Parts: sequence; C-alpha cells; structure tokens
Amino acid sequence: MVRRIVTEQIYFTAVQALAVIVPVALLTGSMILLQVSKVSVQYNFSRTAIVLIIRELGPIVTALVVILRTATAVTIEIGYMRVLGELEAIELNGIDPMRIVFGPRLVGLTTALVCLFVVFDVVAIAGGYVAVWMLTRIPLDNFMNQIIKSLTPTDLIVGLIKAVSFGLVITSTCLQRGFEVGKRINAVPMATSKAAVESFLYCMVINVFVSLVFYI
Repeated sequence: MVRRIVTEQIYFTAVQALAVIVPVALLTGSMILLQVSKVSVQYNFSRTAIVLIIRELGPIVTALVVILRTATAVTIEIGYMRVLGELEAIELNGIDPMRIVFGPRLVGLTTALVCLFVVFDVVAIAGGYVAVWMLTRIPLDNFMNQIIKSLTPTDLIVGLIKAVSFGLVITSTCLQRGFEVGKRINAVPMATSKAAVESFLYCMVINVFVSLVFYI
C-alpha cells in the first residue's frame, strides 16, 4: 500500500504536471536567455543563464507550480480525511497514520519535485536557446559548449538542495494544516489557503538562505 501511494503521488505530482511545467519552463527560459543575450558583451552569457535558471528560478518556479497544483490538493485530501474520521479509523485498525498518510506523500511529492526541477532546467535551457537562436543566430555547438563549461557541480548541488528542501517543507506544511482541520468542514478552505501561502513563504526563505550559503 505504501509503495502504491508513493507511486500515485509521483504520477499525480510529476507526470500529470508535465503539461504545466514544460510550457512554463519554455517561457521562463526564453525570457531569461533573451534578456541575458542583450548584455552578453558586458557579462558572461552562459554563466549568468546557469545561475538564473538552475540556481534560482528553476527550484522556486517548480515549487510554485507544485504548491498551486498538488500541495493544495494534499491539504484538502487530509482535511477531508480528518473531517470524515478516516484517520481515526486507520488508527483503530492498528495502522500508524504517519506511515500510511505522511510518509508516502512526503517521499512521493519530494521525489516528484526533484524530477520536475530537472525537467524544468533542461526545457528552459533548450527552449531558451531556440528563442535566442531565432533572433541572434548563436551557433548551437558554441552555445552548448559555453553552458557545459559554465556549469559546475556546485550549481547542481545548490539546485538539488533547494528542490529537496522545498519538497520536504511543502509536504510537511500541507499535511500539518490538513491535520489541524479537526471536525469542521468549513475549516478545509482556510487550511488550504494557509498551507499554500506558508509553503511559498518558507520556500522563499530557504531559497535565499541556500543562495547565501553557497554565494560565490
């Protein structure tokens, strides 16, 4: 059952969200690379693109999509389970709700967010290049060589740390708000709103903190 719930959470959060994350990544990457290409004489074009996409915007935009699409759904689901007494029923059957409800969603949502982060980065860079190439005619081999040379292990580590941290804090916040609903069904919308706002705020704080720790 735990494996099934984890799989379903990954499918709902990652696979079904591709229709959202891919267009967002294309638009974001195009916007960034087009703007950066204008100042490529004064600044390192590829390095600036790497920092903006992989280190900063990639994790936070992916987290925002997950919050709006999946995290709110998780809060609503747990809230209704709380209102309808399903969590108490699980306990009465001798099953720990933390193992069946909390653990699988924590693992599934965090794994899905990391996967979406990787997809976002690849699509943003590739799609951004297409937009830049159409307007500036930068050769593909030259562009890719610059990206590869500019990409460092630290860039990947920073992005992955943010993605994993975002997944953990988003899931924890949404589940906590869902558990706090109690027996009042009208408390579910309020809990969902609080979970979304708090998750995004915590992600922003983590984003700034990690960027400062790995500041170069």
